[in-house]
Amino acid sequence: MLKNKMLQHVALGALVTSGMSSTAFAQLQDEVIVTATKRAETASDVPIAVAALGEKTLDELNVNIFTDYLVQLPGVSAGGSGPGQSTIYIRGVASTTPTLSIAGVAGLAPNVAFYLDEQPLSQPGRNLDVYAADLERVEVLSGPQGTLFGASSQAGTVRLITNKPKLGVEEASFKMGTSFTKGGEMSYNAEAVYNAPVGENTALRAVIYFDDQGGYIDNKPGTINLRESARFRPAGTVRSNGVPVAPFRGGFTSTPADIAALDAGDVNFIDADNSNIAEDDFNDTQYFGFRLSARHEFNDDWSLDVGYGHQELDSEGVFFYDPNIDGEGELSINRFEDEYLEDDFDNVNWTLKGRLGELEALYTGAFTDRDTNQRIDYTDYLFVGQYLPYYICEGSVTYANYYSGTPAGTCYAPNSAVPSISETKVQTHEFRVNTPAENRWRATVGAFYSDLELKERNDFQYFGFLNPGVAFGANNVANFAQTNARPDFVTPGAFPAETVFRNDIRRTDEQFGVFGEGTFDISDQFALTVGARYYDIAVDLEGSANATFCNSGGTDENAFGTNISDLYDGDGSYTFIGSCNQALHQVFDLTDTIASIEAAGLSTGQATQVFNALRAPDKAETSGVIMKVTGTYTPNDDLLFYATYSQGFRPGLLNRPGGAFQPATNFTVPFELDTDDVDNFELGWKTTLADNQLRFNGSAFYIDITNLQTTIFDTSIVNLFFSDNAADAKVLGVEGDFTYAPISVDGLTLSGAFSFLDSEITNVITPTGDVVQGDELAFAPSFQGNLRARYEWDTGGGLTGHVMPSIVYSSASNSDILRQNTDRVQGYTQVGLATGLTGDNWTAEIFANNLFDDSGEISRFYGNDRERITPVRPRTIGARIAYNFR
Repeated sequence: MLKNKMLQHVALGALVTSGMSSTAFAQLQDEVIVTATKRAETASDVPIAVAALGEKTLDELNVNIFTDYLVQLPGVSAGGSGPGQSTIYIRGVASTTPTLSIAGVAGLAPNVAFYLDEQPLSQPGRNLDVYAADLERVEVLSGPQGTLFGASSQAGTVRLITNKPKLGVEEASFKMGTSFTKGGEMSYNAEAVYNAPVGENTALRAVIYFDDQGGYIDNKPGTINLRESARFRPAGTVRSNGVPVAPFRGGFTSTPADIAALDAGDVNFIDADNSNIAEDDFNDTQYFGFRLSARHEFNDDWSLDVGYGHQELDSEGVFFYDPNIDGEGELSINRFEDEYLEDDFDNVNWTLKGRLGELEALYTGAFTDRDTNQRIDYTDYLFVGQYLPYYICEGSVTYANYYSGTPAGTCYAPNSAVPSISETKVQTHEFRVNTPAENRWRATVGAFYSDLELKERNDFQYFGFLNPGVAFGANNVANFAQTNARPDFVTPGAFPAETVFRNDIRRTDEQFGVFGEGTFDISDQFALTVGARYYDIAVDLEGSANATFCNSGGTDENAFGTNISDLYDGDGSYTFIGSCNQALHQVFDLTDTIASIEAAGLSTGQATQVFNALRAPDKAETSGVIMKVTGTYTPNDDLLFYATYSQGFRPGLLNRPGGAFQPATNFTVPFELDTDDVDNFELGWKTTLADNQLRFNGSAFYIDITNLQTTIFDTSIVNLFFSDNAADAKVLGVEGDFTYAPISVDGLTLSGAFSFLDSEITNVITPTGDVVQGDELAFAPSFQGNLRARYEWDTGGGLTGHVMPSIVYSSASNSDILRQNTDRVQGYTQVGLATGLTGDNWTAEIFANNLFDDSGEISRFYGNDRERITPVRPRTIGARIAYNFR
């Protein structure tokens, strides 16, 4: 797979401050220039834990897919399952990763900000998967960066910095490669870059890339039926993750008499059979994209950069396997419906830089338009969805008390799917000024604005649905064109007969911020930095989330669902839909009390829910100020020590099923989430030692987390994903990296990195019983480390040879903070090897990733009560070449 996971075996963290040249025959090379403080400085001069990989290092590591290298950095992990479906975590600040069926409408805001140049690209639920083509550098800032980078910089910030057009220079380059994965398919990739001057003051730059990554997971032939449904599972049953089914989550049809009837064959369970779509190596992926940019210098002080990028990501199948089929490490799964992802985006951006007197001024803006079209197999829902048999079993099975008293009849094949489409439009603007860097007092001050609109539609389709005459009318708020209308619908809709539930939701996130950070040099050795940011954020939901029940012929559009537009309109009125007869719907307002609502015929629980719904907010709004204080001690040019207190936050959101109630735990789904906040206390060091032969950087930190957000799927409460502020937590950690280039051995560079984490839930807020004090946070391995050696030598004839062995290790971690949804992500040890030759303008290399074919795990998902393991790619061997035209 020639998006090479070179990172899976390379000690990337060790290079995070080196930007090492490919001809390191002496001491450490000059460091990469970073803009982590929104000023250009070397990595060793900034009192921040920043990892910076320069262009040559990125080439050495053959980094193409950014998340693949992030997951290999100590202190950085990734939840999710495959291209376009990953979430980045830094320093163990993580709770869960939602499924992609609801990533947009119910997804938490990321707690790690993701930037392309000056523009934030973080989006709810899932980040953009930007192909790492023609990059100048990559910066990873660990710890809260909210004062300068705003919301979602709670745990850190990741920045891709692209190469800009070069004035007066014509140059071109290309690289290409191929590889083979054990038990999988061939992979190929290619990338070309061209830079051209246009007159003296203008230049253009273009990059185009393609990457075809072969699959390695097999969709094996298999069958499944509804006998495994959660509806027929008694309370107390111990699930495969060791957590028993709670009493209030026991199956509706699971008494001893029910089970005896099921086992006696009184119910005919019809199998779903996937033999028509079974396929080896079915998880193929293709990236295609290009980027065009231009730079114009008006004079010595002012310049303008503009750019346009387009990318298409297409994948098939899934990137996880089921260890219950052929055993752990055997990459097999049974999927019963075709699955694919099409994820395309267009991005336009501009940056104007110049001087206003002594001030450096910058205005930057961007517009991003993203469209996804995805179809996932939803058959696994049968393991947790108690109401699924209602739709695909005869009533004599699911409601036996109205018939023979015990289940009897037929349950049809449970294969199901969720086709989803989304449209996301984001615009961002930032203006800031810097005072001169040489001033004893120096400051950065600016303002930021962003506006995101996300429209998402999910159609949940059960192909064994027994009552195709029951169907939807149109949604209250239809964000997408209504097609495929059926003539027997009173209100035409876009729903085929098998669609039994649908989300059609519009989400908006609007942010405004004012920020500043100032530094005062107390002396030549001591400096004090103080930063602050004021933020104002509003998140809104409109639309509906509806089931088919009581929607015959479109006569009732909202029964047994949520009219989100009504719930979150802030008008003080609410329509209670408790009957299939639309004429019997009841409207209440703020003058009603619980008693008056009960008097209208509602139960106490219903009356309480309506009373609360009348007071639901219009939007999830939050505002406040976060701070940062850093003291820096620089005894000489080779040593820097710093102490930092910094704050970070993540905005809240509205819940689709706000107000849903679980009597067994006295839990009510909140309408609105609070922000979750972190306080970070950090001591760090940057050192260059041994006559510029050794660079050793690191930090020790303590993070206090308040109101940690998480996503919950608990059918005992409601058949919708929702989010809550689940817990308080803490993380204690130490991280570091070194690069050693001994003068005594020309051409040798040794690198290493490590991260120790100790995370713990300190206080439980959510009363479901699934979050337990003392448990670890998700995706927070207690230790990660790597080592790499690169040796280069002159082979004669103007050629340089190199060899690069490496090893990377990660200990185990949890996949979720909810006991019922968690599984243990096993650790891994991977070894890699690369060797090649470099001439004046070319490089050729052969490589082996995961040399000993370790069956390591990147992630696990247990949200549907079954293990789903996302593995590292098996042993991959390949070759690549690169050529520069100058």
